[in-house]
Amino acid sequence: MNVTMWRKALQVIPRISKDEWDHLDIISKWLISTRAAVLIMTFLSAAIAGIFALQHSLFNFWYWLLLAIGLVMAHATNNLLNDYTDFVKGVDQDNYYRSQYGPQPLVHGLLDKKGLLTYAAVTGLIALSAGLALVALRGGSTLLLLGLGVFFVLFYTWPLKYIGLGEIAVLIVWGPLMIGGGYYVITGQWDWSVVFASLPYALGVTGVIFGKHIDKCEMDKAKGIHTLPVIIGERTSRTILIGIFVLQYLLVGYLILTGFFTPVMLVVLFALPAFRRILPVCTAPKPAEKPADFPDVWPNYYVAAAFYHNRTFGLWFLLGLIVNAIAIYLLN
Repeated sequence: MNVTMWRKALQVIPRISKDEWDHLDIISKWLISTRAAVLIMTFLSAAIAGIFALQHSLFNFWYWLLLAIGLVMAHATNNLLNDYTDFVKGVDQDNYYRSQYGPQPLVHGLLDKKGLLTYAAVTGLIALSAGLALVALRGGSTLLLLGLGVFFVLFYTWPLKYIGLGEIAVLIVWGPLMIGGGYYVITGQWDWSVVFASLPYALGVTGVIFGKHIDKCEMDKAKGIHTLPVIIGERTSRTILIGIFVLQYLLVGYLILTGFFTPVMLVVLFALPAFRRILPVCTAPKPAEKPADFPDVWPNYYVAAAFYHNRTFGLWFLLGLIVNAIAIYLLN
């Protein structure tokens, strides 16, 4: 076991050589291959669904645990299939963006195609098993939600990302599907107010993928991948990225005014220093070379800024939700 590497892989996507890879344990290899550092975004969606259920006195721990396992494993499976699809289609060749900021298992020879597909199959089977268990336990529309999840896992990389629908898919998946649908499988009730309340967090995740697609806009254009930033242009995309962050705060304010949240949710304003910190990044074109004071995540630039804000906002949002649920319970 290499607990130090587990911790590192959960925080960043570590750069690693083939020799280092060969001496790692299987868990470290899985965490690196699945880009585990970004799986926290999915776990937070599951956590938020559970908190909303707790807020309405409808929480079921075992249903929530199956949901969390299923969602995280589904996201991990998507990451593996994303790498496989891009490698097979030749997208990751010629020092493509994805292979610059961290190990792409196939490009860097860490895994062969059979090994990566084995990882994907085992991970996907765990996700599917958790989903089928929830279908059997909850019934109702759970099978439909599972089907939608499978669709996005299999078809996000191609064709959705290629035709400007990847960003919209992320907004749908991390909000209405994961949080709204997660609330349903935990409680057995569909609640549109929960779906709407999922949007502040879902927008943050969308901002991360939007930032990533801005970073590799020119490379994607050359590869024939028509993400939304490729279609609308880098400058407009940077403006939209800022708008996404602003909308997160505005939606929380609206939900407080309408009574869905208590004023305790104003705690998200503690994320504003993170927003101010990344604002200069988002308002200017990407520099040709890594700035001297920039973290060692280059060529990640806009996505690094978006991820930093999303993690900060997401954690304050989660803390606010916990206190909000306690406050509502005490008031009732």
